[in-house]
Amino acid sequence: MPVEEFVAGWISGVLGLMLGHPIDTVKVWGFFKGMSFPIGSVAVVNSVLFGTYSNALHLLSSASHQDRKAQPPHYGLVFVAGSIAGFVQAYCLAPFDLIKVRLQNQTEPRTRPGVAPPQYRGPLHCARTILREEGPRGLFRGSWALVLRDTPTLGLYFLTYEALSRWLTSDSKNPGSATMLVAGGFAGIMSWTTATPMDVVKSRMQMDGLKQRQYRGLLDCMVSSARREGPRVFFRGLTLNSARAFPVNAVTFFSYEHLLLLLG
Repeated sequence: MPVEEFVAGWISGVLGLMLGHPIDTVKVWGFFKGMSFPIGSVAVVNSVLFGTYSNALHLLSSASHQDRKAQPPHYGLVFVAGSIAGFVQAYCLAPFDLIKVRLQNQTEPRTRPGVAPPQYRGPLHCARTILREEGPRGLFRGSWALVLRDTPTLGLYFLTYEALSRWLTSDSKNPGSATMLVAGGFAGIMSWTTATPMDVVKSRMQMDGLKQRQYRGLLDCMVSSARREGPRVFFRGLTLNSARAFPVNAVTFFSYEHLLLLLG
């Protein structure tokens, strides 16, 4: 199993996070709140995503990353490989994402006289508290929403990148840096436009149980949210998601492709 894709995914994930985390955190609280934890976790998750995608596509098309430049795989295989990678990533991401969301949504000040300390003192304390109060299943709260968000969305993500890369590149050349940036950016926007409704549900499921249980499950969360706030609630945060998606994914794909050339 080639390891270059895992290493390139690891590094490109960190670079993308450093660019996008301030925008991501605006959705809930301060710019760089909770950044130290995602830097480590996103590297692992992004490594799993790109490594699984590349190896799944290799199994489906019997072509290595270098061979795929000369003989591009069918778009259907790209989508399937991306969906497989999304499914695997979702289960690896679930505990990390839950802890990140809990820490970001924590609005208590850290140090003020006479004020109770925040519920979570950091990532490890957050994980221990969830395990103690909600059990092991608590770390996977919202995971089904995450799977439903990432499985088709990441299939579309890699499909969009591949299609735009081919469209912007002549038959006799490999994609240039500008092509990687543009294709990666629009792949990010396309995927987040599709993912935002389930991302809203996922975040609500993850915060459910912080004080008391509000939803009986994924479907109840969707129905209750739509009943109380209308269908537009499922597109809350779409503007910020899109603003974050273009630069983050442009940098992610750009660094991933160049790292593969360097490591290969």
